[in-house]
Amino acid sequence: MTASIAQPVIRGVRFFLAHGPGLIRYGSKPSRDIARDAGLLEAIRGQTRDYAAAVAYPPNRVFLGALHPDALGELERPWFEHPTGGERWGPHGELMPQEEFYGLLKLCDEARLVTLERDLTERVREALSHHPLIAPADLERLGEGVTQQELARVLAEAEQGKGLPAIPLEGQSDGGNFGPVGLLRAGHEDDPSLTAAVLLENLACKATAVMALRTLLAQEGIDPESVPYVLNSGEEAVGDRYQRGGGNLGKAVAELSGCRLATGVDVKGFCAGPLHALAIAGGLVASRMFERVAVIGGCSLAKLGMKYRGHLRHGQPILEDVLAGVAILVSAESGGYPRMRLDAIGLHTVAAGSSQEDILRHLVTRPLQRMGLRYGDIDKYATELHNPELTEPAGSGNVPELNYRTIAVQRRSRRSRRATACRASRRPRATSPPLCRSSATPWTGCAAAPCAAPCSWPRAASSWGG
Repeated sequence: MTASIAQPVIRGVRFFLAHGPGLIRYGSKPSRDIARDAGLLEAIRGQTRDYAAAVAYPPNRVFLGALHPDALGELERPWFEHPTGGERWGPHGELMPQEEFYGLLKLCDEARLVTLERDLTERVREALSHHPLIAPADLERLGEGVTQQELARVLAEAEQGKGLPAIPLEGQSDGGNFGPVGLLRAGHEDDPSLTAAVLLENLACKATAVMALRTLLAQEGIDPESVPYVLNSGEEAVGDRYQRGGGNLGKAVAELSGCRLATGVDVKGFCAGPLHALAIAGGLVASRMFERVAVIGGCSLAKLGMKYRGHLRHGQPILEDVLAGVAILVSAESGGYPRMRLDAIGLHTVAAGSSQEDILRHLVTRPLQRMGLRYGDIDKYATELHNPELTEPAGSGNVPELNYRTIAVQRRSRRSRRATACRASRRPRATSPPLCRSSATPWTGCAAAPCAAPCSWPRAASSWGG
């Protein structure tokens, strides 16, 4: 217990994207709207984009490291009309086609609730056999698949209330038509935590996190068994009828990523969960409890198509059609890796307030003050990096730009306060106004109440500041 504190560093970061136009219907907003108006499903299908468009979309390429973020400012908007490149892999990860992602769901399905159509299974087996992160043992989990007729029969019976409820996994033919190529059954007929829709969210989160972690470990040349702890920070709630959200996806992802000697746990904090998990990971490494901690986060399938109505209204493709995963390795290694400053973590406390100004004051201003830095000392701020082409059509504006403007306002306000304090320090001020010699009451100036008594307070006012 006498060991010195270690310096935690970011050893590596990788991402994973999966294209999922057939899954948009299961996003929270689309699914609720389709339940009220079934005709919306065809409208959504009609404005999806194909894989080639998704893989060449500039923001997706930036996410995977194929483009520098600053390059977006040099490209004409709308970006979806100006594709760049078209490579599946970037320096930070890949964008997987939907069919292969359905196969990945099957590989990650321990409860055998996913069923795929036979022809699709063979296409996926062939495609994934060439994937650098998919092993022969993974391919065995695909099974043989079922015929299209069997798939249709199971879905029809589920719709009629026979057997376990099930939802279709839709694919798109060369002609652009959508149809079922697989299905996912519920885990229990009565348990709301094990409905097919909830399990799809859980399984998609698990699969995307697995691929992000596998990518990180493989590309950084790290032995999976050297990672002793995994913190999952995804937004899913894995559980059953007795533990609604008490499951442990961290260990499940570690198992499928080869981290056999790891344990772990899930950390929840909405979309800020990864930041909380990083802070915890940094503390675990600094205290030398663990030499390495992997922070992972799978996708939030519920957010697919969240702004789809704005996209339909403006006649643009539905751009919220990809699922993301992230893996970050925190370690105590040296070698020029980015260091974590645990003495300057931004904390949005209970008492901080909820306005954007209050949030940024606690997350940006105060950490800078603790480090003795000014706003201009920082080259880049990562300010809730929403894609404006998703949010602007829905009326939410350009969120990163708004946050940058708020930071700029705080910077000007702080400079103004410093200038005022500097001027004030040049003339001492009394802590309270002087008393009138004749009335013994606080002096506020003699113009309002002329006084015949000889008085020198106007001269004294200059030193008081009245």
